[in-house]
Amino acid sequence: MKFKRNFWLALGYIGLILGAIGATVPMLPAFPFLLLAAYSFGKSSERLYNWFIGTELYKNNLESYVSGKGMTRYTKIKVIITVTILMGFGFFMMMRKSLYIPCVILAFVWLFHVVYFIFGVKNYNPKQK
Repeated sequence: MKFKRNFWLALGYIGLILGAIGATVPMLPAFPFLLLAAYSFGKSSERLYNWFIGTELYKNNLESYVSGKGMTRYTKIKVIITVTILMGFGFFMMMRKSLYIPCVILAFVWLFHVVYFIFGVKNYNPKQK
């Protein structure tokens, strides 16, 4: 039981650190890492979870999505660009080795991500209440 709690704590801290970096670095999205931190802290420590959802980092990047309002257009664009770059790198590396079927699979996964973030996640404008 202690190992499981420590695992979730470590994963939460990793998500928090990467999310904080992603909030300031333009090409690294904060959203998935902060979502990981929220989930991990929720599994490991109620005190840490309550602290985390009270931070400005959470409120500025994740609160609107978790509450069902959606994501800002800027956040969606950052996520799509990051996914495109990372999957593009994988696609390029597989094409160099002539792995065509995995490239097709990766292209469908990329397309699913783009379609999901464009059409599946609501746009949220914080100026409109």
